Amino acid sequence: MAANTTAGSQIAVPKPCISASQRILKSSIANFGNETKGESWTKLKCTSHISSTWSFYQKLNSSPLKYQRVVTKAMSATSDKEPLPGLSIDLRGKRAFIAGVADDNGYGWAIAKSLAAAGAEILVGTWVPALNIFETSLRRGKFDESRVLPDGSLMEITKVYPLDAVYDSPEDVPEDVKSNKRYAGSTNWTVKEVAECVKHDFGTIDILVHSLANGPEVSKLLLETSRNGYLAAISASSYSFVSLLKHFVPIMNPGGATISLTYIASERIIPGYGGGMSSAKAALESDTRVLAFEAGRKHRVRVNTISAGPLRSRAAKAIGFIDMMIDYSLENAPLQKELSAEEVGNAAAFLASPLASAVTGAVIYVDNGLNAMGVGVDSPVFKDLDIPKDNNKS
Repeated sequence: MAANTTAGSQIAVPKPCISASQRILKSSIANFGNETKGESWTKLKCTSHISSTWSFYQKLNSSPLKYQRVVTKAMSATSDKEPLPGLSIDLRGKRAFIAGVADDNGYGWAIAKSLAAAGAEILVGTWVPALNIFETSLRRGKFDESRVLPDGSLMEITKVYPLDAVYDSPEDVPEDVKSNKRYAGSTNWTVKEVAECVKHDFGTIDILVHSLANGPEVSKLLLETSRNGYLAAISASSYSFVSLLKHFVPIMNPGGATISLTYIASERIIPGYGGGMSSAKAALESDTRVLAFEAGRKHRVRVNTISAGPLRSRAAKAIGFIDMMIDYSLENAPLQKELSAEEVGNAAAFLASPLASAVTGAVIYVDNGLNAMGVGVDSPVFKDLDIPKDNNKS
């Protein structure tokens, strides 16, 4: 498990991650202001990048989770051994890999925080061209405010892996990408290689999160979308989940959970969400059901997807009409409030926990109920109807 630290903690800064061909070196113990009693911390060895700010003791062997009746109990903030009456989301001893975290304001980051708050160890995969900026921001403390967990500690990311989920293996990478300066200095970033590195570094994982989407022609009407643009959207936004699960499920402990992120455009017309992205989300939801069957039968792993409402993330802003969609949701959703990333993160933590042990193959809507609406009640045609309003809305 990753160690929790407060804002005043001092962390010993190790050297960058060493090559797999080198020996594992022992780094100095991080000083968290408490007595360490001789614990040793082992550097991870893999040619992938790792943020120079974090070096943690790793539990390399995780015992498989057996199917059995689980009684989930709340835990005291002052003790991790004293049970309290009731239910809690307890992910202590679990390890999560979140693919698609490149900043601190998207759903991927929020899911990582919620999983960490529940006790899970966090690994992330970051798009290779964004890796340097992301790691630099982490190292310089630019994300420290966003890292604060409910108990006041800071979310720790045990390791950051470079990842481009469009490519399954090194043989799939075209020469122009290999020689692109944005990929210079990074290795082992295809899906297969990242899964191998995670296996080498940690042995197993329990939770896999897919927070990836890209459509190069998203601003185009579907009628104007090229074949290449359409297939690129499918590849990056839906097949990437199939590939991630294919390569990671062999190292997932039985009882594990996978989660992806979808959007209501998969089943409703959302003007402006073009370029094949609506098709990609529809494929993702269909694949969720099929993969739930296959991964459930073969590996006892659950597969679900969250249909999240609009969020002012950096990626969403690139589409160009996110503010309009948020305003539309505020006016028309059953719950008249702006959706927070934390609400999606908490839903993901539930889906990853034993509390959702019988939930698989599902599309879970976290959108203030907008998916339930058949019409936009802010339309002038309904001006004479007595439409319920939230009297407490600010």
